[in-house]
Amino acid sequence: MAENPFFAASTLPYNLPPFAQIREEHYLPAFEQGMAEQLREVAEIAGNPEPATFANTIEALERSGRVLKRVATVFFSIAASDGTDGIREIETEISPRLTKHNDAIHLDRALYARIKQVSTEDPQEAWLLEKYRVDFVRAGADLSESEQERLKQLNEELSTLGTTFSQNLLKATTASALVVEDPADLDGLSESAIKAIEKDGKYVLPLLNFTNQPALAELTDRETRRRLYELSINRAPENFELAIRMATLRAERAALLGYPDHAAYTVADQTAKTTEAVEEMLGKLTGPAVANARREAEALSEQAGFPIEPWDWSFYAEKVRKARYDFDSSELRPYFELDRVVRDGIFHAATELYGITFADRPDLAGYHPDVRVHEVSNADGSPLGLFLLDPYARPTKRGGAWMNNLVDQSHLFGERPVVMNNLNITKPAEGPTLLTFDEVNTAFHEFGHALHGLFSDVRFPRVSGTSVPRDFVEYPSQVNEMWATWPSVLANFAKHHETGEPVPAELLEKMRAAEKFNQGFATVEYLAAALLDWAWHRLAPGETVADAEAFENAALERAGIAFELVRTRYRTNYFAHIFSGSVGGYSAGYYSYIWSEVLDAESVEWFKENGGLTRENGDHFRSTLLSVGGAKDVMDAFRDFRGRDPRIEPLLERRGLLGG
Repeated sequence: MAENPFFAASTLPYNLPPFAQIREEHYLPAFEQGMAEQLREVAEIAGNPEPATFANTIEALERSGRVLKRVATVFFSIAASDGTDGIREIETEISPRLTKHNDAIHLDRALYARIKQVSTEDPQEAWLLEKYRVDFVRAGADLSESEQERLKQLNEELSTLGTTFSQNLLKATTASALVVEDPADLDGLSESAIKAIEKDGKYVLPLLNFTNQPALAELTDRETRRRLYELSINRAPENFELAIRMATLRAERAALLGYPDHAAYTVADQTAKTTEAVEEMLGKLTGPAVANARREAEALSEQAGFPIEPWDWSFYAEKVRKARYDFDSSELRPYFELDRVVRDGIFHAATELYGITFADRPDLAGYHPDVRVHEVSNADGSPLGLFLLDPYARPTKRGGAWMNNLVDQSHLFGERPVVMNNLNITKPAEGPTLLTFDEVNTAFHEFGHALHGLFSDVRFPRVSGTSVPRDFVEYPSQVNEMWATWPSVLANFAKHHETGEPVPAELLEKMRAAEKFNQGFATVEYLAAALLDWAWHRLAPGETVADAEAFENAALERAGIAFELVRTRYRTNYFAHIFSGSVGGYSAGYYSYIWSEVLDAESVEWFKENGGLTRENGDHFRSTLLSVGGAKDVMDAFRDFRGRDPRIEPLLERRGLLGG
């Protein structure tokens, strides 16, 4: 297949993948050639008769596998964003093969011996060398041959199970959509929202990937709310057994690698370092959060005139919010039109803070007609990279919102970054796309990840951009959320989609007054998910679970977070963060969001103390933290930015948890 677009580097600007040329039949041949090519390169490195040096070993490894990197980056981006049946078939086949391929490299004894012989005086090289040594040890390089064989079996089965979990969830989330025949059952939703979900004379309200569906805040019919809620929490029941098996295998793998459980294995390579550190932080938050949520529940039941159920919470929370603060969040929606949010909000804030500018590139194609391509330039006009935005939900896209790199910045290859944000906004049947404030906040959040990738200024791709510990990666993105409500930014984008009138000042004042309302719910919902993840991954090797749902309930009770009216943000059966993929992404790492929020709250405080949205502040954040990626200890980078170690008090204040 000489015409296979993955066999050579892209000739498009910034090495943007040539999506218009890529077809499904290109993927498998490119994977196969890419894996074979990298194994040949690795064999040459391991068998090199010359003494091991940084250049002929570590840098050579950084240069290996270019075809495989190109195809894997594009394929897994497409699998998440536009996963057709054909893509899912390829994913099922290729995932375990990639796991075998990676094991073949990391368990190559000659290669590992060579890595251990390398020494260098250069600080950047020494940091990367240590990264490689740790990667190989954590992948099992020090194990005996029999232990390595068992490790390979575990990794391969976990890869297959993770792919199956992910595909089950995608299909079940679509199949579990709420279907109603009478539009009166959807009373409370806007006319445009109802029209957008009309299909063949029925109305199909799709599920988003978390428990508490946004429509629950608007639907006036209690029975419809109940149906929607129960569809949400009961989707993909077949995934319970997969989760049990994956947690069991991860515990066994952790033991092989010398750890008491998977959580201990995971955090050893994170900023948290120990399970005790994670549990101490979560423990500080749990009691105050549950107390807050119980107080909130009393107010909601009083408003409703009866004891509420979980599917009532969001609906009556909006009523209490309106009664207490005279604030109805739906009033903001006409002021949040998607294009204006992006251009006059997200891009505007980035220009004010960092001096970067954005230009549409309609000549460059994404993988789907909805994808928009923007060229990003520095303040002096020099090229920075490309930013792609894929805003809309579709049946072939997984739930949630995320950022990923299509091209990693590195001086080694002279490549600038190409980064992408995916959102899951419902595309209207016609007219403008109007967002909720949560969707606005999510868009700012994901662009914070994008900035982390775009501002990367490192030598080696292994430490580029967001290649940082999992419990640090959410920090820069959470900081970027602050600009969504920064007065000058909000005034620039929050304008009525029909009249252009700015959002009324009194409405913004009400919104800010109501910001801490319902924080008990939000914190308990999140902490329950973090503690559920933690419980699955504190299983000891050989420990068995007979019933996943009973395990869930017992784990939450034991952690002191069980509250019948606030279900965990993700139940086990749809907890994609921790059970999709061979290594689980956020497995034993969902605590990362709140861990990162400690750093975020500290940083927001710093920005406010130092004048807020200024180029001086932006340049300081960019140079000390965003640009360094994983090329140095990230907590040292935080100290370079903040001037000291982080404190938890700003987070407690933000979430209304000070003083119990």
